[in-house]
Amino acid sequence: MAARARESSRTDYGILVPTLLLVGLGLVFIYSSSSFVAEHRLGDSYFFLKRQGVFCLVGLVLLILAKNIPSNVYARCAYPMLVVSLGLLLALLIPGMSRSIGGASRWLRFAGLSFQPSEFAKLSLAVYIAYSMAKKGPNMGSFSKGLLPHLLVAGVYMGLILLQPDLGTAVIIGCWLMVLLFVGGVRIYQLVGILLAFSPLVGLLIWLEPYRLRRWWAFLEPWKDPHGLGFQIIHSFLAFGSGGVLGVGLGNSKQKLLYLPEPHTDFIMSIIAEELGLLGVAAVVVLFGILVLRGIRAALNARDLYSAYLAMGISCFIGIQVIINMGVVMGLLPTKGLTLPLISYGGSSLVINMLGIGILLNIAQRN
Repeated sequence: MAARARESSRTDYGILVPTLLLVGLGLVFIYSSSSFVAEHRLGDSYFFLKRQGVFCLVGLVLLILAKNIPSNVYARCAYPMLVVSLGLLLALLIPGMSRSIGGASRWLRFAGLSFQPSEFAKLSLAVYIAYSMAKKGPNMGSFSKGLLPHLLVAGVYMGLILLQPDLGTAVIIGCWLMVLLFVGGVRIYQLVGILLAFSPLVGLLIWLEPYRLRRWWAFLEPWKDPHGLGFQIIHSFLAFGSGGVLGVGLGNSKQKLLYLPEPHTDFIMSIIAEELGLLGVAAVVVLFGILVLRGIRAALNARDLYSAYLAMGISCFIGIQVIINMGVVMGLLPTKGLTLPLISYGGSSLVINMLGIGILLNIAQRN
């Protein structure tokens, strides 16, 4: 009993503290980056801050609950979670069920609130893939038992997400799957073969959609059309350049004054760079680095194979999305419309990420 009490009270502060600091920083910069836009468009400068504050409270409650629920409980829920997330993704295809923003139908509307099913789908896949890989064990090296079943399941979800359309999230899931299958024991030549086979398909999807092709050209040559294709990334460059080392000061950003589109979502890192400078950006990178590395450490020290794979899956999802978002705002990757976890405005992403971090905390305290 005493050992169990010690175990239940042992919290990995290397995971918890960076999470709380990043969420707190997100609240500050959601208000800083959105107050002018919210006042101009909605007549309430606190509109986005108040909504994100509610999402933070919900996420914090789920984090505490998940921290105190043994991780093996989720293994028993792997298939129900898959079915529910699949149903939610299919519901987006039903006319009248989804909410369309910017031509993309990625949100379901319930009681005045919007929910993004792809966020729950990512957590469901993490639980299922961890459960399945742990069950297969040494058979993960087999193509028919290790690679193919997981590729088919993830492929169904990626296909439904592409229909929204949302190529960015589908690419994240694909990259994440390759990393997790490699950790699980799938042969490296099989993974290389899959990457070579599917890379032309990604190129074709970009080529067939004019808006994706425009994003690609804006990535390659943003200065050719500074008032059109390159407008957003150029103003992101200006935000980073204006910030310098120490920044222009909290609340003093100029790019948020209707220059940088939607600065509180995908490009919130640009506002952080402008107001806090290089030191602020470095602090955010360090916090995310600590969070992801401590998550990987929890995976390496986990009591069982399933918990190890689950912790690795959650950590990799967060890490990959952070890398892609930061690459986009600095012009190192094409624009994909992906938020910065725990910081950008968005209830679905914040709540699901905090739930996942609660699971990480439970795995870490049971090491």
